Order: sequence, then C-alpha cells, then structure tokens
Amino acid sequence: MTTDAVALGGFVHTIDGRAVAGGAAFDVINPATGAVFARCPEGTREHLEAAVAAARRAFPEWGARSFADRRAVLARFAEAVSAGAEELAGILVKEQGKTIAECRKELSSVARQVERLTAIEVGREVLGDTPSRRVELAYRPLGVVGIITPWNVPIGIAVGRIAQALYTGNTAILKPSPYTPLATLRMGEIAAAVLPPGVLNVLAGGDAFGGWMTAHPGIDKISFTGSVPTGKKVLAGAAANLKRVTLELGGNDPAIVLDDVDPDAVAEPIYRAAFANCGQICVAIKRLYVPESMYERMCEALARIARSVKIGDGADETVGMGPIQNRMQYERVKGILEDTRRRGARIVAGGGMPDLGGYFMEPTIVADIADDARLVEEEPFGPILPVLKYTDVDDAVRRANDTRYGLSGSVWTNDLERGAEVAARLEVGTASVNRHGLPDARTPFGGAKESGLGREYSALGLKSYMEAQVVNVSPLA
Repeated sequence: MTTDAVALGGFVHTIDGRAVAGGAAFDVINPATGAVFARCPEGTREHLEAAVAAARRAFPEWGARSFADRRAVLARFAEAVSAGAEELAGILVKEQGKTIAECRKELSSVARQVERLTAIEVGREVLGDTPSRRVELAYRPLGVVGIITPWNVPIGIAVGRIAQALYTGNTAILKPSPYTPLATLRMGEIAAAVLPPGVLNVLAGGDAFGGWMTAHPGIDKISFTGSVPTGKKVLAGAAANLKRVTLELGGNDPAIVLDDVDPDAVAEPIYRAAFANCGQICVAIKRLYVPESMYERMCEALARIARSVKIGDGADETVGMGPIQNRMQYERVKGILEDTRRRGARIVAGGGMPDLGGYFMEPTIVADIADDARLVEEEPFGPILPVLKYTDVDDAVRRANDTRYGLSGSVWTNDLERGAEVAARLEVGTASVNRHGLPDARTPFGGAKESGLGREYSALGLKSYMEAQVVNVSPLA
C-alpha cells in the first residue's frame, strides 16, 4: 500500500484489481459526533478513465464465461465479504450512523442476496418453433455497468447491483455516496482478492464523479439508487449515448390500517417499518392512514414504542436508533418538523433534537396534520411519521395515491382477501398486506410514477442488465 494510502487511513480505490490511492481527499464525518473521523481518496477523471479501460479489457473474457462459472466466483466474493463483516460493520457504524445491530444485519444479507440472485436461470426463450422457422429470444451482457449507490444502505444495495451486473456477464464500476464511501472501498479491496482484475472497480468521489460516469461513452448502463432530483439528472446525462438506465428512487410510502385490527397488535411491525435506520429507507412507511374509530389508540400505541427507544451513537450496543446520516438531511428534517409545529399539528411523541454531539432527532409521531403539510406531501427520510385519520377506505386509497411517488405501500388487516383487494389499488411498484416493501432478490423491485424506472432483482431485473436479441432460424428455400 502506498504512503498516500496510509495517510488517508488506508482507504484506496480498486482499479483493475489493484489498490490505487488518490492525490486529493475529502472528509468523512461521523454523524453521531458531527466530527471528521477519516479522510477518503477522491477519484479523478484519470481514475475513471483507467477504471473504464480496465472494465472494458476484462469484459470479453468475463462475459464469455458460463453462468455457472460466474455463479461460483460470486459465491467466493460473498464468502470473502461475509468473512470481513465485522470490520466492515465497524466502519459502517461510524460513517453511516445506524446501530451496530443494523450494520451487522446489512452485512448478513450479502451471502443471501448473492445466492438468491445467482440461482435464477436466464436462458434462451423459444418464441416459436415450426418446420419453417424457429424464433428464440436470447440475452447477452451489455458490457460495462456503472453503479451509483446511496448513503442509507451502502453495502446491501451495492452487493445487489454487483451481483446482478456480474452474474449476467458484465463488468462494473461502483461509486458509493461521498457521505458513506469507506466500507464500500474496503469491500472493493476484499473483492479484488477473489474477482479477476478489472471485473469490479470501486472508486470514491463526489457528485461530479457521478456525472462523469453517467455521461461516459465507455459505460453501457447506469444503475442508480438515490433521490428523484438526482435520478432525473442521471437520466439526462445518460441520454447522450442512450445508455441503459435503471433508477430506484425515493418514495413517500403509504400504509393503510383497516378497521378489523387491534392497534396494539400491529403497532410494533408498523413502527419498525417506519423507523428502521432512523426512517432513512426508501421503502419505509412515511404516511399512516388509520380509521377514525381507532385513531387515538393507534397514535398512543406507536407513541409508547417511540418513547421507549434509546437514541445515541450506533456503536453503543444498547442504542435503539442512531442519528440522521448527514447535516444537510438533518436540517431538512428539522425544517419539516418546524413546519409541522407551525401548522398546529399534535406531536404525540418525540419532537426533540437532543444535543448529543451529532445529528440526532427523537422518533416522532405526529397526529392531526393536514394532507397539504410538508410532512405528508414530501418524503422526510427521517424519524418522523404522520398518522392521518380516515372514515372511508375509498378516500384513504385516493389520498394514499395523491403523490408523485409510487415505490411501495401496504395494507394491515385480518381479512387477507379484502387486504389484497385494497393493496392492488395502490399506485406503487410493490403492494403488500401485513408487511411493508423491503425487497427480496427473487422478486422485482422498483417504483411507479417518479419513484423509478425499470426494476432491480428477479429474472426481470437481471434481464435489464442484458441486451435482448431475437434470433430467427429458417431453412434455405
């Protein structure tokens, strides 16, 4: 490792299977303290050009391998990352802020994701077979995939994209969020020991670096996970050479509680679905619609849980919720809370911003809030949940759908048939009954409306990393 790399705390880019230090560096802040705890190498245009060249060199051999061979290599990748899980979790808790238990859970998903994705068969499909013509639909890798990942689930999301890109025969360049680059860079070093050189290149950088990737003619597809505004910029940047794009963007997920449930029975799973990772999950419940007949009971059941949660530095094993990940997001959620108070909404639990050194906010339950409030119309992406009253299910569905987002939604009921009927009316990519929207590698995941473009995971997602080709075979006349 170079002297520069040591000066940066040992974090390096991985390009063509080698550790590469950056000349410049940027600060990485621990959100639990608000202080810089590490320096990260910053990728340059020259680094990107080297990564693209390495990925293009590696592509022909990697793409020519069988699915079985690539599956075996990816299994070794998953095993290596899992072996380093405790080190990665220790880095992740400092840069992301979630609890150490949540960090370990994120790392524990690596092997499962890889195993499930690489168990899916992607072969030729026969569209027609007659004596005069045989028609097949074949799939071939695209080439080089650029992967841009967010700060809320850095490793879990990266691994899902890596597995899809590499299993389908592509090579890849991965850029993590500049807020949480370090665990991903370390994972790149781990990967270099088991993947052929150039197959996976991992580089850190800011928004400019992401723009260079999006527009680069040597990258054939971009998989982006992040905000709606940035997703629109990615799509515009990719238009120059019509590169393929998959966008998994934000959500303002509704959940509708029907009138046949006991609020105390559903409060715990609903709370978890709203407040895991400090509410910083794209598929978290962000609007909860509750019948008027049980409204106060539901608000109080959720409030009891919120009041019992210990907040603090996620590295403390006794903490139940860590900080908001970065100052910009903290100020945004703080502004939404201030708007909520100005409108006269009722804070049932939480609402405080404890002075613990970092970007902390108490888990907050809000009642009696209008539909046009920022907390209801926007995606807060923080530990604050509005509970909205309804008297008619049709009206609840209409209000749930009255948004530009459409990632996921859920219905909570003892009547599964009725629940499925109501869930099917939600204008979302994933509609669930008695659970809420966390993706599974075996099922397609993505959003309707402005919550995304295309799908990740499942055979449908894998095929989006490949080019479809119709093959017509006819005998000579």
